[in-house]
Amino acid sequence: MLVVDDEDWVLETVRRYLEQAGFDVTPARDGASALEAFDRAAPDLVILDWMLPKLDGLSVAARIRTTSRVPIIMLTARVTEQDRLAGFDAGVDDYVVKPFSARELEARVRAVLRRSSGKESSIQEAGDLRLDREQRLVWVRGELVELSAMGFDLLAFLMTHPGRVFTRLELLEAVRGETYSGFERSIDSHIKRLRQKIEPDPTHPSYVLTVFGVGYRFARGEDA
Repeated sequence: MLVVDDEDWVLETVRRYLEQAGFDVTPARDGASALEAFDRAAPDLVILDWMLPKLDGLSVAARIRTTSRVPIIMLTARVTEQDRLAGFDAGVDDYVVKPFSARELEARVRAVLRRSSGKESSIQEAGDLRLDREQRLVWVRGELVELSAMGFDLLAFLMTHPGRVFTRLELLEAVRGETYSGFERSIDSHIKRLRQKIEPDPTHPSYVLTVFGVGYRFARGEDA
């Protein structure tokens, strides 16, 4: 895979971690050399910073899309809705937010590779919910709703494991690669905001259910 970032420590961290995970990595430090490396190495996936010298990441993604459907993950601190939409318009498949967890990045890499190989659909549906992991979009009763990055990742993960109960720490590790117990209660706040976006009645949730004394689970069909 091709990893493009102008910060040496980021480039080295990502390269070392992914190589330890079994991937071959070609590094590049600016947009122009990224395109040259892409033509030379023909990677299976591109991890791309947005703010690059010579040619920004958005332009690199758009150039790649003129000739290839290779998956592209944008590794960036730019995460507003406008930024995400611009990235998706340029052909980006997924976002990883800086500062990032190397474990999360690896998980996103493997998920994007599975989707691109056709082994896994990017669409998940349950009741009136429809979630597109590739576009990172969610519809409720046919209406597009805006979720935070954390809210989306929580919903996508829970929908992938309907009926299974997860503790707060397990959810935190699954979506952010972190296991710090001091942050586990932050999951409650994210779940509360998520319910306000997707539940017909957030005070009596139908989708994201509380398992008292344990954590949360996504409703199975028979729960309806």
